[in-house]
Amino acid sequence: MSIEEARKKKKGKKKKRFIFRSIILAVLLSAIVFALVTNLNKDNDVYNVGDMAPDFELVQINDNNELEKIRLSDLEGKGVMLNFWATYCKPCEKEMPYMESLYPEYDDIEIVAVSLDASDLVIQQFIDKYDLTFPVVHDTNSDVMDLYNVGPIPSTFFINPEGEIVDKVAGALTLDKLEGHFKEIQP
Repeated sequence: MSIEEARKKKKGKKKKRFIFRSIILAVLLSAIVFALVTNLNKDNDVYNVGDMAPDFELVQINDNNELEKIRLSDLEGKGVMLNFWATYCKPCEKEMPYMESLYPEYDDIEIVAVSLDASDLVIQQFIDKYDLTFPVVHDTNSDVMDLYNVGPIPSTFFINPEGEIVDKVAGALTLDKLEGHFKEIQP
């Protein structure tokens, strides 16, 4: 093989490498553009204090409560404590007895506990263990969790009788803090 042929071969390899690298770069750029467009078009509503609470409807699974379904808009005129929790969450478990102790005292406030667990059976066992009487709903597809943009659990939204979010708390609540928030949302 002559030097001239070697140069042509080398030039051909360089050209192929350049084309291959250009295609890879184009694919990467397309993926980045797709990711940016998808995230920009995503529903990024975050509900904060002062916003109207978005409406939802979930099936109530607590046998100790007579309501079949919970629709937030049906609770207008009452203060609402909207608590996102799960049976495997130790801080959630710790605050449940506080919620149960206050529930009968405040008949103008509705506690709605939104469980993020996988199974109704686990939730029902938890309800029975703590003898909970307030409505417990199961967010099977995490739709309400996503709607409220819930991060860590427990997370609690306190909603006044007009449907406005008065406070949002990430983390467990003590009995005193819980009672203070109840006084804020009491009609």
